[in-house]
Amino acid sequence: MLESRRKAPLEYRRKIGRLKETSETLDTMTSTESGSWQSASPSLIGRAVAGDATAWQRLIQIYGPLVYAWGRRHGLPPHDAADVTQETFSAVASSIARFDGTRPGATFRGWLWAITRNKAADLVRGARDPCDGRGGSTNMERIQAVADDAWGSSSYDASTPEADAASDRKAVVRRAIALIRNSFEPTTWQAFWRTVIDGQSPDDVAEELSLSRWAVYKARSRVLHRLRTELQGLEELD
Repeated sequence: MLESRRKAPLEYRRKIGRLKETSETLDTMTSTESGSWQSASPSLIGRAVAGDATAWQRLIQIYGPLVYAWGRRHGLPPHDAADVTQETFSAVASSIARFDGTRPGATFRGWLWAITRNKAADLVRGARDPCDGRGGSTNMERIQAVADDAWGSSSYDASTPEADAASDRKAVVRRAIALIRNSFEPTTWQAFWRTVIDGQSPDDVAEELSLSRWAVYKARSRVLHRLRTELQGLEELD
């Protein structure tokens, strides 16, 4: 079974809903900006850069909860974490075509972390500004946890404990898996799920599903291929 979804605060869900509008930004990208991705394989990030609104929404569904969780993990209250999430993806929409995953050490999660960290810093600076409506001693106390570089290094790897990084990756992959589920027949999906997620042997799964061992391997391979294609340039699968 997929891990149960935690009910996100209302403010977060509202702001994530508004993020769908930023798909219009992707539609206005020039062919020069998006050309390198358009010629690549049909990955999620490639389709998003090419202006596919559905791909953009999927990108938000996969990574939106992660950005929100980063904000909460580093002391932001729910509505501020939702603000940072919205601002982060607005920035992503305007610059995603320039992300270069082929650069040594570059990862999409690391790039996203840097943008999120900058937007959290902007929030803190805004709260410190006496002209900003969110200012005041009460608000300053609420967001003090993110002040004074509490997010650590601008590098995701340097700032994130190994256990948190592993948990982040697992959550991202599981959300991506959930989004492709309806693309496969139930038997194909069961063969994949039981062998890859549940760790059952192909022979046992073949017997349970009344399939040949070869059919189980083929079904598993089909789903994994789709998942790797979807996450190309975003996450590396083992």
